Amino acid sequence: MDIPRPNAARQRRRKRLIYASSALIVLAAITIGLSRLEPAAPSVDKAQIWMDTVQRGDLPLKVRGNGTLVPETIVWVPTISAGRVEKICVLPGAAVEADTILIELANPEVEQAAFDAEWQLKGAESELSNLKVQLQTQRLNLQASVASVNAGYNSATLDLEVNEELAKSGLIPQLTLRQSRAKAEELAKLLEIEQQRLNISAEAAESQLAVQTARVEQLRALLQLRRNQVESLKIAAGIEGVLQKLGDASTLQVGQQLPAGANVARVANPARLKAEIKIYETQAKDVVLGQRAQIDTRNGVVPGSVIRIDPAVQNGTVLVDVALEGPLPRGARPDLSVEGIIELDLLQDVIHVGKPVHGSADSSVGLFKVDANGRTAERVQVKLGRSSVSTIEILNGLEVGDQVILSDMTQWDAYDRIRLN
Repeated sequence: MDIPRPNAARQRRRKRLIYASSALIVLAAITIGLSRLEPAAPSVDKAQIWMDTVQRGDLPLKVRGNGTLVPETIVWVPTISAGRVEKICVLPGAAVEADTILIELANPEVEQAAFDAEWQLKGAESELSNLKVQLQTQRLNLQASVASVNAGYNSATLDLEVNEELAKSGLIPQLTLRQSRAKAEELAKLLEIEQQRLNISAEAAESQLAVQTARVEQLRALLQLRRNQVESLKIAAGIEGVLQKLGDASTLQVGQQLPAGANVARVANPARLKAEIKIYETQAKDVVLGQRAQIDTRNGVVPGSVIRIDPAVQNGTVLVDVALEGPLPRGARPDLSVEGIIELDLLQDVIHVGKPVHGSADSSVGLFKVDANGRTAERVQVKLGRSSVSTIEILNGLEVGDQVILSDMTQWDAYDRIRLN
């Protein structure tokens, strides 16, 4: 016989509530516990990363840049006179001397001007010769006049002396004596005037000759200028070296018309080269004149020194000229790509390590420091100092002997610890 139990249903509902509440409490505790757990450290293959050990010692500061070899002496050869390209005598790449003719131009106007100047000079020289004859004739006429007057004066002087003796004896009247004296005095004054005319004519002749001679010299200089212009139609290299280029914007062609002053050829001396190195503007601030450098031509290293620093920045780089001080290796030629390393300074007895991929000078960066067991690495904040080509100074955060990862670890930025396999 069944006995009714009115509280059984209520007890069952109470047990269900207790079990449900307990389950919720346990689930919440598990969730809170899991949320407080750190994520599992990812695994990284040692063969895929680059590590280095912190050291103490001298740190040479250097900067590196790429560039090219360029000649120290480069000459652009211009045209003196306009003309049409008549003949191309030498092609780019050929060795040339200073007097080697590169191209020949044609300009009929220049040649005609030289012809006209030559005949103008000949005419002026003829006029000068004719003037010399005329002046010489005038001088001879004046000299003859002076001689004639002088003869008359001498005769009058003798007559005066004779008449004076006769007058003392009373043989001639005083009137005749006075006439003789007047004639002698007149001829003396005339002789003086003629002598002055002769002297003045010499000075006048010199002035006329000087004017005509100056005109002749002017025309002679003009003729030389015209001849030089004709000669300049044959354009020479000007220096010993190698012809690098014919034409400025484009290669010259026979029949091309060129204006005066146009660049027609570039000649360089390949025996003396320098290196033009592009240094990043952030690193160029420490570069100064006279610093030592090493230029790698891929076929040898040549020492040098900094001789010029471009004051302008182009595309984030500064152009630095390095004079080469050693013998050039075989194959060194203009426009050859090279790599330059400039020695800035020497830091003595400092802590340093290889330069991290994302580490820059005077900055702080997070690096993974390898634990002593070599199985894990933990991120630490490192303060960096001055940097060189492949090494950088450590100011804080690492000690001598610490091993750090220098590779790009950006994909693990979310983790402070990694496992090394």
